[in-house]
Amino acid sequence: MPQLEVDGARLTYDDEGPRDGAGAPLVFIHGWTANRHRWDHQLAHFSATRRVIRVDLRGHGESDGSGRRSIGELAGDVLAVLDHLKAERFVPVGHSMGGMIAQTLALGHPDRIERMVLVNSISRMTYSRGRGLLMAVSTRVPFKLFVAANIQRAFAPGYPREEIKEYIRTSAATPREVVMTCYGAMRSFDVLDRVGEIRVPTLVIHGYYDIQLPVSQMLRMAKAYPDAEVRILDAGHELPVEKPEELTSTIDRFLTERP
Repeated sequence: MPQLEVDGARLTYDDEGPRDGAGAPLVFIHGWTANRHRWDHQLAHFSATRRVIRVDLRGHGESDGSGRRSIGELAGDVLAVLDHLKAERFVPVGHSMGGMIAQTLALGHPDRIERMVLVNSISRMTYSRGRGLLMAVSTRVPFKLFVAANIQRAFAPGYPREEIKEYIRTSAATPREVVMTCYGAMRSFDVLDRVGEIRVPTLVIHGYYDIQLPVSQMLRMAKAYPDAEVRILDAGHELPVEKPEELTSTIDRFLTERP
């Protein structure tokens, strides 16, 4: 597995698919407490015809390092990997916190973005009442219980419990300092008043049953985009694993059918 050292951390990434494939490289960015394998279905599909890059964020998956205190710093890590790989123009595809990173890249480096895909993400972090209560007690409950409560809420009703337990186990393996620092970075994230500057075609995909980042918050964001296409699927917050085939086909149509 290739790694790149960035500011004292070894970031693990994958770089697959033909360099001369159709379109700019796709850059898949996972969310909080997840890892690059959230995108296994998308990697397998898209790397047959175009270059695909995915990264384990600092402190997540097979990357080490302490947590970043802002979404901008996380975006800087991703950009360092892309610069190393000489991926000048690209299509960021971000899930949840990864979507926040994607928007930050689009605002900071508009000339490098061909188009963008946001999956279960928003532009201003506003907690639902339940999420706010969970955060309020986060320092008073055992860490694994805090993570389990967050991940359990991320899936739509009826999703297999044994599979949820596996995602809880994976998330709980993320160091506590990384989990809480990144949570703070998301909490302070707010670019809602600036997304009108992002003029590339943008696909916004959301789960109808997402209670972590509700549909109403996503629609507020999408309304502010000059060129946004919205798709709502029958899922919760974890679209990449709840509905991988539908997510892949929706992204594929956006990439091939939009001019």
